[in-house]
Amino acid sequence: MNKTELARKIQTIAGLDSDERTMLLELLRQDKKYGLVWERMTEDVVENMRDVLPLPIERNDEKIHPIISSDPNAPTHIIIEGDNLAALVELTYTHSGRFDLIYIDPPYNTGNNDFSYYDDFSDEYRKTPYVEREDSYRHSKWISFMHRRLSIAKSLLSKDGFIFISIDDNEQANLKLLCDEVFDEQNFRSNSIVINNRGGRDYGGIALQHDYILVYSRSDGELNLIDDPEKKFRYEDEEGGFNLMELRNRNVKFNIGNRPNLCYPFYVNPANPDSNGLLEISLEPKEGFVEVYPAKSGGIQTVWRWGKEEKARPNLNVQIFGKANRNGGYMIVQKYRKTSKMQRSVWDEKEFVNERGSEVLKEILTQSIFSYPKSVATIMRVLELATSPDSYVLDFFAGSGTTMHAVMELNRRDKGRRTCVLCTNNENGICEDVTYARNKKVIEGYTTPAGKIVAGLGSNNLRYYRTEFFSRDRTAGDMRILMRAATGLLCIRNNNYTEAPFGGRRLNPRIARYFETAASRMLVIYDERAVPGIAGIIANMADGPRIKVYVFSHGVYAYEDEFADVAGKVELCALPQAIYDAYRSHLPRRRLKLLPEEIIDELVEEIEEQDEIQDERI
Repeated sequence: MNKTELARKIQTIAGLDSDERTMLLELLRQDKKYGLVWERMTEDVVENMRDVLPLPIERNDEKIHPIISSDPNAPTHIIIEGDNLAALVELTYTHSGRFDLIYIDPPYNTGNNDFSYYDDFSDEYRKTPYVEREDSYRHSKWISFMHRRLSIAKSLLSKDGFIFISIDDNEQANLKLLCDEVFDEQNFRSNSIVINNRGGRDYGGIALQHDYILVYSRSDGELNLIDDPEKKFRYEDEEGGFNLMELRNRNVKFNIGNRPNLCYPFYVNPANPDSNGLLEISLEPKEGFVEVYPAKSGGIQTVWRWGKEEKARPNLNVQIFGKANRNGGYMIVQKYRKTSKMQRSVWDEKEFVNERGSEVLKEILTQSIFSYPKSVATIMRVLELATSPDSYVLDFFAGSGTTMHAVMELNRRDKGRRTCVLCTNNENGICEDVTYARNKKVIEGYTTPAGKIVAGLGSNNLRYYRTEFFSRDRTAGDMRILMRAATGLLCIRNNNYTEAPFGGRRLNPRIARYFETAASRMLVIYDERAVPGIAGIIANMADGPRIKVYVFSHGVYAYEDEFADVAGKVELCALPQAIYDAYRSHLPRRRLKLLPEEIIDELVEEIEEQDEIQDERI
């Protein structure tokens, strides 16, 4: 019997519930020929979410409160306190497919109280949730923990997005295989070495100086080049310095046999070279011009690196010229003006050391309260490689909040509007006292212990949310509670936090709330009985962005008929059904709720009575 036949047989076995059937099928799939195999371990947060849904609830109290910039164009950054698996589930509704970069620095699982795994504390030898080096399931727990989170993270990446993961030797090999499975091996980009301790840590026989950054793409996105201040040019013209790069592809694997569209003639004027010795060139025949094809290599007809159509497009930075070579022929070249280069796989700049990260954090918070934070420069390099000025960035192992600090600093340098989301738990007060406190000071400004005044990066907003849980039961009462609690989720999704009058009226917040910015309008209707009146108000409102209307409904109906007269002004969405739909594939299966024994007895008696009646009729 092969595995397919066995899987079909498992599906037909009587007496198995859905979880037991799923577990058997997963065990069957674990028999891999190649890849990472581990013992799947449960986790408290997963078991908890069998009965509840996570939602972000905004904090606004004396200690934690929103920081709002006077700049109307300031990006709004988000901190989510709580288990990062629950936060990732929340982000599947607010940011699915939107993050251009995910950077994480997960626990390295050293066995030295750095990795907490909350599962089953019934084992007497486990005094804390920290995974100890002697734990025989140490690696399986870490891989299970990471697999759940990376699987959701993949769905949050944009089509051209990247994920960068810092790691050390304790789990680097396992993480590489895991990422090959989650993101696909063909999307692997680099296993870079980062020199984070230039002197080295003297233990183990070889002084350790580095850790790693694993890089994967969501699909076929391209990383940016970085500035090369040492770039030197050999030639110069009216536009500035340049070097020359041969247009011919020297790799004979690419030839006229498999790339015929890349083999076409240029026409070169052998007379009147310019001051750099370059000749006039054309894609069309001209009188006195010489026809030039790519040279042959070992008898094989090579091809150009670019197609003819690309060469015909105007391009101020890349122009094609001809240059006489030693053999009396001609070499087609392009002017290469870039002052940038590809990032090297060894990151060895001195500003990348962890010691610098510790120094900066101490300057901001005036005390050393976090071990080995990454340097701002390291994260800025990651941002330079994988983002554009308006990118969304996520770090769901936020730690001391370096990623958000780096995002705001890079925005200052290049006038960008990148938006950052951080997720972390509040163990030992880290989210409140370090992550939030640090970035609050970065925005508002601070004074170092040495008395130096550091100006704030004021063109930034910061909001703080705490994950809370709500029943997955679909009773009318539970659904209404969920609908009201979801307002923060909707504000994050639409990047709209500004409550405003609705059509010149103040709404009763128990019935509906309205939010408006220059770019977005959002209406949340908690009581569906108000729909006809609200539709009438919308009919008389001035034109603007379509109003995203979230309306409570027991199902998927979003009151399209009631809004028919203003259909061109609104975009309708039924809640909480839309949340259920977004969360569905990322939440564990619900537990089967068993009926109380007395109800089961009554049900059995009723069935027996029906059988007796049926027998009498027969």
